[in-house]
Amino acid sequence: MARLGALGFGLVLAALAVVIDQTSKWWILALVMDPPRVIPVASFFNLVLTWNKGISFGLFNNDNSLNALILSALALAIVVVLVLWLRRAENALIAAGLGLIIGGALGNVIDRTLHGAVVDFLDFSIAGYHWPAFNAADSFISIGAVILIYDSLFSGRPRRNRMNNT
Repeated sequence: MARLGALGFGLVLAALAVVIDQTSKWWILALVMDPPRVIPVASFFNLVLTWNKGISFGLFNNDNSLNALILSALALAIVVVLVLWLRRAENALIAAGLGLIIGGALGNVIDRTLHGAVVDFLDFSIAGYHWPAFNAADSFISIGAVILIYDSLFSGRPRRNRMNNT
């Protein structure tokens, strides 16, 4: 990472996440789900095709024509903030977490731009209860968030109290 620096490392991971996400979605749309159907892979996992016009877990998933525009603008604003944070990243773990979140967010913005909705296709279930369908971008965002939480809890860096500047 010394050669790339935290910013370069995070941006490379973000680009890789976008490529993996968009390639998997192209594969599902162009080759697997023609015609759309449920493809059982294991007793707990199916491939399905769903279009999410809302946010995580199908929240705000309605036919409001402004959803794609508003959610994309919000995601891009968050990406800008995350890139600014990435520029100040102190280690590879933080850079990795931020890069994965940035890449996942951009992958879903691309979907909203191309399709007006996010392509979801991974369907897991336990005892007949299904987790909302998701995609690679959602996975990258979740993994990145877990990495940042892990770093925050277990990094061993002293915490600064910003209120008292200590």
